Amino acid sequence: MRPLTGDVPDTGRSPTRMALTRLRRDRTAMISLGVVLSFVLIALFAPVLAGLSGQDPVTLHQDLVDDFGYPTVGPTTEHWFGVEPRLGRDLFARWVYGARPSLIVAVTATVLSTVAGVTVGLVAGFTGGWVDRVLSWVIDFVLSLPYLLVAIAAPAVVLAVLHGGPDGASAEQTSAVRFGALIVVMASFGWATLARLIRGEVLSLREREFVQAARVLGTPTHLVLIHELLPNLVAPIVVATSLALPSYIVTEAGLTVLGVGLTEPTPSWGLTIAAATNYYRADPLYLWLPVLGITVLVIALSLFGDAVRDAFDPRTRRPV
Repeated sequence: MRPLTGDVPDTGRSPTRMALTRLRRDRTAMISLGVVLSFVLIALFAPVLAGLSGQDPVTLHQDLVDDFGYPTVGPTTEHWFGVEPRLGRDLFARWVYGARPSLIVAVTATVLSTVAGVTVGLVAGFTGGWVDRVLSWVIDFVLSLPYLLVAIAAPAVVLAVLHGGPDGASAEQTSAVRFGALIVVMASFGWATLARLIRGEVLSLREREFVQAARVLGTPTHLVLIHELLPNLVAPIVVATSLALPSYIVTEAGLTVLGVGLTEPTPSWGLTIAAATNYYRADPLYLWLPVLGITVLVIALSLFGDAVRDAFDPRTRRPV
């Protein structure tokens, strides 16, 4: 007897396909993904959105600020979120442009750390011997380094090498160095945890029959890694990537608020929060706009990451 519609067994469907199907049916995951995509669109079309109000993130409107630096106007048809204290820059334009560095830093650091972590984990776990010992030592060494001290020192060292120190660099050059150094530091520390995870998975997979068969047939090592092992590591890689993105966004904002992240003239939510702490009583909107932006984005990414983890985890996977 042919099975009724909807009762077709899942035999023949790959675990990845089953997990993606389950993810698509998860309402929380889809809502979270929609929120994340909305922020991505805001970052991509920031010039268009700012242009709708006829503003940009750098023009000063000091005629709208009193002698004490406080705005004399609130949200208006020309300045949808009001203007920035002291300088009078448009807050809506600063907000939409501020989504860009957070997403660029987080996505770039995630991609770099994922590529490095997967590569090192694959090589260490599959090769074994002295290669595994050396790479494992490097992983442990990276994990033992003081993250915050390196994040503080790295931009200063790069500025000294490239421009002879902070006094010899313009504001744009300092901002570019801080931007690049932040990505490099975050990626340099982020890959080690993923490498350790991938190494453990590979150690169990390399003794499986399909890997042994490929080696007996004389398949080159790089093809074994790419075609045999890597497809079986999709689940931990996807889970690690989805959980790394929100942590990098929080890290970028936190370091910027502490004064060791991004600097002017780059529009950044972290910079806005750092500046708004002096005006939060007189102008609470100045502070809460970037705080809400970071909070909503991080919560959406975290919920989506949890949904991805549940979808790919064999212990929690349900028939779909």
